[in-house]
Amino acid sequence: MSTKPTTTDLEWTELDQRAVDTARVLAADAVQKVGNGHPGTAMSLAPAAYTLFQKVMRHDPADADWVGRDRFVLSAGHSSLTLYTQLYLAGFGLELDDLKSFRTWGSKTPGHPEYGHTTGVETTTGPLGQGVANAVGMAMAARYERGLFDPEAAEGESPFDHFVYCIAGDGCLQEGIAAEASSMAGHQKLGNLVLLWDDNHISIEGDTETAVSEDTCKRYEAYGWHVQRVAPKADGDLDPNAIYDAIQEAKKVTDKPSFIAMRSIIAWPAPNAQNTEAAHGSALGDDEVAATKRVLGFDPERTFEVADEVIGHTRKALERGQAARAVWEKSFQQWRDNNPERAAEFDRISSGELPEGWQDAIPVFEPGKGVATRAASGKVLQALGAVVPELWGGSADLAGSNNTTIDKTSSFLPAGNPLPEADPYGRTIHFGIREHAMAAEMNGIALHGNTRIYGGTFLVFSDYMRNAVRLSALMHLPVTYVWTHDSIGLGEDGPTHQPVEHLASLRAIPGLNVVRPADANETAIAWREILRRWTKEFGKGAPHGLALTRQGVPTYEPNEDAARGGYVLFDAEGGEPQVILIATGSEVHVAVEARERLQASGVPTRVVSMPSVEWFEEQDQGYRDSVLPPSVKARVAVEAGIGLTWHKYVGDAGRIVSLEHFGASADGKALFEEYGFTAENVAAQARESIAAAQR
Repeated sequence: MSTKPTTTDLEWTELDQRAVDTARVLAADAVQKVGNGHPGTAMSLAPAAYTLFQKVMRHDPADADWVGRDRFVLSAGHSSLTLYTQLYLAGFGLELDDLKSFRTWGSKTPGHPEYGHTTGVETTTGPLGQGVANAVGMAMAARYERGLFDPEAAEGESPFDHFVYCIAGDGCLQEGIAAEASSMAGHQKLGNLVLLWDDNHISIEGDTETAVSEDTCKRYEAYGWHVQRVAPKADGDLDPNAIYDAIQEAKKVTDKPSFIAMRSIIAWPAPNAQNTEAAHGSALGDDEVAATKRVLGFDPERTFEVADEVIGHTRKALERGQAARAVWEKSFQQWRDNNPERAAEFDRISSGELPEGWQDAIPVFEPGKGVATRAASGKVLQALGAVVPELWGGSADLAGSNNTTIDKTSSFLPAGNPLPEADPYGRTIHFGIREHAMAAEMNGIALHGNTRIYGGTFLVFSDYMRNAVRLSALMHLPVTYVWTHDSIGLGEDGPTHQPVEHLASLRAIPGLNVVRPADANETAIAWREILRRWTKEFGKGAPHGLALTRQGVPTYEPNEDAARGGYVLFDAEGGEPQVILIATGSEVHVAVEARERLQASGVPTRVVSMPSVEWFEEQDQGYRDSVLPPSVKARVAVEAGIGLTWHKYVGDAGRIVSLEHFGASADGKALFEEYGFTAENVAAQARESIAAAQR
């Protein structure tokens, strides 16, 4: 582990130091004005953040989405002012009034950074550790993007080469997700990733000695990272020269991610608040803010003080950004001239379009044959892989069960990996048994842009992923979760592996579309609809969760209305329906068999397959009423999970065939029998509902 900075070529003037100190007093003032927030870390981290935004990163504040930019992730999202002050100083669009409205209704400066809300914010952070995994995903995506467009270029010579920088705190590194993601980054040898650790020894409960005694630097060395520790100045402040040198050294190490430990003092240089837990999450108080301003040479009577010469100096980042952009554009144009076919592919992908005729690759499955929907999904993925090169993904060590291997001959693994299919630009990702990090890395991949990502595990293990899935929905990211083994139908593995509450729980996440197809053809149509929703023409994106069966289920004729979320699979015969059976996934065929019984006894019965409640709710009222006529009060919903979703659809006279308890270890067919997921029971429930509707 390196501990000494090399000779620096950093140009650091009195104006730079004044700008850093300005960021500090702005952070203190913003929190003091609103009365809550996290001032301490923003104050102590100001030299590091300023060094990144003003001296290191390649970015253009006038075009925050420039494809050639370096990425910055503030994993310690509670210290949002660390980022907001730099976005203001560099000219990304934030102004003093935005800092003055910190944490207030309608402001551009919410309590934690939000992607899509504030220009220059690359990802929504706040739940600790998520940003570390997002950064790992961005670094992975950068490598895959390079493989799509410029794989032969020498190291550092491609317009697609850039760095991902992340600042993380003690809390981030204590969260298990950061360990998962950091292990993955070391294994993948992501030399384009630089993680700066704010080692301030303070968390909400006080000194981190209350909870942590490991040697974090040695832990990262064990993960396979290049590790450096930079010492602070004699007065305890972060040393920009040492940080700059460490970053330059990190950039030279191309076969390992880099970890830079920065020993800081929270709330430096506040005379009484520095190095206290109170400075982590509370306003300093008027007296302490005034005292801090005196220490830094600011007028204690003034708030949000920014000297003209300071903002004039820092806004030169716009000129530097324009110049860097011009240099990059020249190399990018040279690449375009030398690679016309790849340039055309780049234009298609970056514009959010899919290849012409891509839908033709999606298979149609023979009706009548029993096929597990996980198997059908695997066949669709392999077919799409041949025509959609930006589509890639894998599984959390369950590829054979999830059927998520898009290309068996090509694994996303670094140079030097001993496996014969290893390829730094490979299609199939082996996320390892790291579900939580996988989901957050997928978010990072989607945020990076220019690729399309999916990842699989068992539905029951979506619990491990939930926080990252929630953030996918919050950010409207087009990621696809492939969740297989979706019910008690998986059988003998028992209740620990049998999802019961998961479908209803996931449907409760706003903005997440849960899709549980009934058969192979619904699965194919679902994949087609998910890809269609990736295009820019569709508007704001959304994550999707595919819930797929382990067991085989009957295959029906394809019906394009499956893409509308709910549709009439089999209509009533012999008159208007007396009862409607609504089902999803592997229970649809049970409803179909129940319909046959009811029809045979003279009860006209409609079967509605509803693969996606969310898609169905998007449809106009006329369509929804045509599928579920309000006049038909007798209804039965059938799903092998808790029935929370279905009360609104069946009404007072309806019945729900559900599972309100955990499963058991037994053959899946036996469990369906024991728990009432049979044609006989569904038909009986339908008769009860008809009787109730007539009262």
